[in-house]
Amino acid sequence: MTVIVTRPAREAHAWVHALQEAGLPAVALPLIAVGPAPDPNPVLDVWRRIAEFDAAMFVSGNAVQHFFELKPAVGRVFIAQAAIKTRAFVTGPGSRDALLHAGVDAACIEMPDADAGQFDSEALWSRVAHLVRPAYRVLIVRGIVAGAGVSMEGVGRDWFARQVEAAGGQVEFVVSYQRRCPVLTGAENKLVETAAADGSIWLFSSSESITNLIGAFPQLAWHAAKCVATHTRIAQAARSAGFGVVCESRPVLSAVVASIESLQ
Repeated sequence: MTVIVTRPAREAHAWVHALQEAGLPAVALPLIAVGPAPDPNPVLDVWRRIAEFDAAMFVSGNAVQHFFELKPAVGRVFIAQAAIKTRAFVTGPGSRDALLHAGVDAACIEMPDADAGQFDSEALWSRVAHLVRPAYRVLIVRGIVAGAGVSMEGVGRDWFARQVEAAGGQVEFVVSYQRRCPVLTGAENKLVETAAADGSIWLFSSSESITNLIGAFPQLAWHAAKCVATHTRIAQAARSAGFGVVCESRPVLSAVVASIESLQ
């Protein structure tokens, strides 16, 4: 039994290491490739205006990484004692860790409670709704799918934006990175074909990973495959793709390990 970690490369390798430390055989198979935004200028413009925003909501660790890679020499920001009091919103611990790595003060970060049932936009909104008032300005930093023909406002977290606007707040979007289907090696193609039916356990943290997998291997059947999905919507995507066994899990290591062990 092998656990196949499908997150983008940076997160995938960290999860592989953590699962191996927990005694589980795991390999990385990134099913989403991540790179910089096709146009850095909107991010640079937002950095120049960062003091205009009461909060910046980051949809993922990759959004954080690529946003801060373009940080110019602006005033002190995302620091508890800074003159610019913009707060940082994230949905889970992975994005929080990315913020801390980027130098953001923990006191400036808002995220769902550690014991929240899910780490998602709904849980984040429950945490920050009391902050949003008329004219409260929120920047949403997110990604764009390469070649999808969508606007440069990107995609994702529209539900959160609607809640902010319904509370009288104002929302602006900026794209800090882009996602695309990965180019798999011959060895990775063979891994996929084998793991579709050999009892391996797929770990999905994004519905997009499932879409990319099914699109790249339309000839494969998945009724014998097992997976752990870290959100209800991801689990639904796996069932729709034909996965025979789908287990839902909170996206924290202890819960994921327990879910994997339940499928062995």
